[in-house]
Amino acid sequence: MSKVPAACLIGWPAAHSRSPLIHRYWLRTLGIEGGYVIEAVPPDDLRDFVLRLSLRGFVGANVTLPHKEGVLALSTPDARARAIGAANTLWFANGELRSTNTDVEGFVNNLDASAPGWDKGKEALVLGAGGSSRAVVFGLLERGIGRVHLANRTVARAEALAKEFGPRVNPIAWSAVADVLPRARLLVNTTSLGMHGQPALEIDVTRLPQDAVVADLVYVPLVTPLLAAATARGLKTADGLGMLLHQAVRGFELWFGKRPEVTAELRALVEADLTKS
Repeated sequence: MSKVPAACLIGWPAAHSRSPLIHRYWLRTLGIEGGYVIEAVPPDDLRDFVLRLSLRGFVGANVTLPHKEGVLALSTPDARARAIGAANTLWFANGELRSTNTDVEGFVNNLDASAPGWDKGKEALVLGAGGSSRAVVFGLLERGIGRVHLANRTVARAEALAKEFGPRVNPIAWSAVADVLPRARLLVNTTSLGMHGQPALEIDVTRLPQDAVVADLVYVPLVTPLLAAATARGLKTADGLGMLLHQAVRGFELWFGKRPEVTAELRALVEADLTKS
């Protein structure tokens, strides 16, 4: 067995992930002898693969769809993974396989880098109530945002999520979004609306305060119609690619022992890869 530390991405399918590009860049620039590979693991094989992760020579792993929920029962999740109900990072500590969800810090750290001071607002509006929304809501509450309005086309999903996170989360109907916009210092799109091949996101950003920040988790295209409209209005923005890069930082540090940086060079590398695909 090779003594060179290696991590992997577990998914089904997983071939189009940018994680290898990101982690191999950091291994190269930090001068670390290590590896990062994709492992396409069918759902029926997940348990065996994860329980034998160390025997396969891996020091940890990223986890993507459809396995983010399944790995919770196969590891010891931290508070974030438990609250979100999904994990995207596995690592070993004292021989124990542990899990976390780095989407939380990916989202928050990307906002810190793109729009410093974004958390000074009292109210935020989050669009969508899926898995990504859970990480966003958790991060906003952890940072101290007083009121998080959660809009979803199926109101029952927003209500269920609000019930889990407590009274600071206010579920609203999609039709009520326009009424909340003037009070929202932060607008976050966690839906697939605006993504290539998906319907446009119809939001009137002119109703937002002049000092509002707009974040979109979609990164294909890099500049979504929502972000373009916000930029035209003069608002600060945070894009989905930034979140993708920042969420990878902690996993790399846990596996290889050095904390990497999200640099302009790395972003340009991934941007070029997205553009050609």
